Amino acid sequence: MRHLLPLLVLLTGLAPLAGVRAQVRVVTGPTPIRDGAAHSDGDLTVINDKLAFALAVKSPVPYGVPRGAIVDVAPVSAGHIGRDCVVFADFIPNNWSAWPNTYQHVELLERGPKRVTIRAVRDFGNVTLTTLYALEASSDHVVMRATMKNEGQTALAGLLSGFTLWPRGGFFFGVPGLAGVTQGNADGALADRVVAYDADSAVTLHAPYLDHIGSGSRDLFSLTTLKPGESRSFDAWLQVGASGDLAPVLTAEITRRHLPAAQLHGAVTSRAGATVGEPVVVIERKGKPYAWVLGHKGRYQVTLPAGEYTLYATARGYSRSAETPVQLAAGAAETRDFTSVEPPGRIDFSVSDARNGRPLDARIVISEGDKPLVEFLGRRTFFTELEPQGQVGVPIAPGDYLFTVTAGGGFLAAPREVHIRVPPAGTARARVAITPLFDPRARGWYSADLHHHADQAEAVTPPEYLARSQLAVGLDFLFVSDHDSTVNHAPLQKIADLRHVPFIAGIELSPSWGHFNAWPLHPGEKLAIDTSTATIDQVLAEGRRQGALVMQVNHPFIPYGYFASLAAGVAPGGFNPHFDLIEINASVPEDDVKVLNTLWGFWNAGDRYYLAGGTDVHDVWNDESGRVRSFAHLDGAVTPRAFAEALEAGHGYVSHGPLIFPSVMFGTDLEVRPGEAFTLGFDLASVAGVSRVELISNAAVVARRTFANAPHETHADFPLTAQRHTWYALVVEDANGRKAYSDPIWVDPVTYPPH
Repeated sequence: MRHLLPLLVLLTGLAPLAGVRAQVRVVTGPTPIRDGAAHSDGDLTVINDKLAFALAVKSPVPYGVPRGAIVDVAPVSAGHIGRDCVVFADFIPNNWSAWPNTYQHVELLERGPKRVTIRAVRDFGNVTLTTLYALEASSDHVVMRATMKNEGQTALAGLLSGFTLWPRGGFFFGVPGLAGVTQGNADGALADRVVAYDADSAVTLHAPYLDHIGSGSRDLFSLTTLKPGESRSFDAWLQVGASGDLAPVLTAEITRRHLPAAQLHGAVTSRAGATVGEPVVVIERKGKPYAWVLGHKGRYQVTLPAGEYTLYATARGYSRSAETPVQLAAGAAETRDFTSVEPPGRIDFSVSDARNGRPLDARIVISEGDKPLVEFLGRRTFFTELEPQGQVGVPIAPGDYLFTVTAGGGFLAAPREVHIRVPPAGTARARVAITPLFDPRARGWYSADLHHHADQAEAVTPPEYLARSQLAVGLDFLFVSDHDSTVNHAPLQKIADLRHVPFIAGIELSPSWGHFNAWPLHPGEKLAIDTSTATIDQVLAEGRRQGALVMQVNHPFIPYGYFASLAAGVAPGGFNPHFDLIEINASVPEDDVKVLNTLWGFWNAGDRYYLAGGTDVHDVWNDESGRVRSFAHLDGAVTPRAFAEALEAGHGYVSHGPLIFPSVMFGTDLEVRPGEAFTLGFDLASVAGVSRVELISNAAVVARRTFANAPHETHADFPLTAQRHTWYALVVEDANGRKAYSDPIWVDPVTYPPH
């Protein structure tokens, strides 16, 4: 009970009970939360009249996290439990590094009806991690306290520890003031909260200990050092609402932090004087988005901390109003009305090949114009339809826009910029012609994004939009690799058949110490291992059991990457050589050099591991498919198996933009006479223009060519001789600094007998 007492004090101080009319209860067994992941007999779901949350006691936790974590959260409204809004909302002891774990104990301390309290005890190496979860009757928040105690003899420095919130579907509003910051110091934060939201839900993680963020604000950390025997506690609140309104979040923040506050209310009408039925008022602080409030029947009200703000009004498909400054003094009640929003318009796009008028799949992005902050009000990125190809029509806020339209993702054709004015309550039409510059398929080269998620775990892209996105950027194969799930294989195969493109079925096997893509898989296979306890041998064997020709080491040097875990000595089973490809991952471009140096070291040792390229996209509206991709040369049928076999044999390269066409195929063995001259030639191309090419051998640059004026297409010859077995590979750079990396050409000096 020593951990429980301070938690009870925390509960009492945060918010008194609203009464006993709504009790809190516990359900043991599969969760009643719709689409929940806690589906085993021993799992626990806690429910009151505001929210429900479930702990995975027996069910596996995503990402290989030990059991005893929150895996489901849902709002409760009028006695109805809503859909699951989170994948994971729990504490992690050190960023997303490997979690060495030997036990998990979950104990129900209080069973209701006024309060339910649960304690989970897990180990993280020499650290004992005790997490308390408490929910009171009529409360809209779970109170959480995690305590880490270093039971070892060595200080643990540089830990990034804290609670995390990973949404399931919907949208995400990161720490206010830190927009665009993926990870690092939280200086500049305007609040210590993040929100996973949709029109019908909001799950807010309040974390007052916050001093660092990770994963684009999904992880709220504190930089921690634990001396031997030392403990540290982290308090947080998980607040749940049945709409995307952040007014209750602001009220909770004011209460929790004892902030002086003021009232703000008003009306929202169109320029023509019509009431805007469901308005949204966006609140900015210090020039940055801070929160928003949803109105009803044309009116809104919100309680804000005292201070200076800028506000504007909008609604689904409506334009923004003019911005309005407001200075709120403690205890004040202010009125601000908005009268200049315009009703929704529409835009219809048609995208075609300028050479022959054939429709092109395309990605269309708002570069300038109204980009809704509250994402259920309207998208910022659009994709042409699967059928009819090359066309899309969408409702959109009226106003002036600059759209960037791409077909081929910057690999095959230059983007087009289109200026359009969308009239209020009217339709604008755009006919966009794009000229493809290159056709790698005509030379036997085909591409795929070999790390891409749909809508499982924290990913939010339905299969249709995965296909629309991948086709729009000019990929030749559809590909999916959801975390530990194959449920999207069947719908994507149907889409691929409809569009007559091949589909590669993959899975990302996701223990806490390394992620691995297995592909292509047999249809209908399901995960048959527990990734929280599996060893490397079991992970690789599971991929092969599902039919994988290729086992790919994903983002190997991030904190939970396989090679990083090997270096830290925390990969169960150590080094297993039975993988095939090592990934260049678009989400961590700073790791390209580490991956290349590792591969070059393998090649120097004669080990024939090769390159893979993937984006790790989870959300196609806020990230771009195919920014990095694998190209493979196919001599015959264009099938998933042929693509896998080509890359497994090294007949490929990975590119952020440039294209490579070698005279001697990558991955092949070229026999030459010792000391006799031979030439390796390469055709090179880039939409941005080819800037330079480097020839690599024995992990060093042995030759370089630069190209004046960065031509779209050029050729490079490298005259060479060899006295011993070696290899040669390319690094090509375009005028925008984007690079391509090739697999090696193996060179074998051979002395032939005289005739």
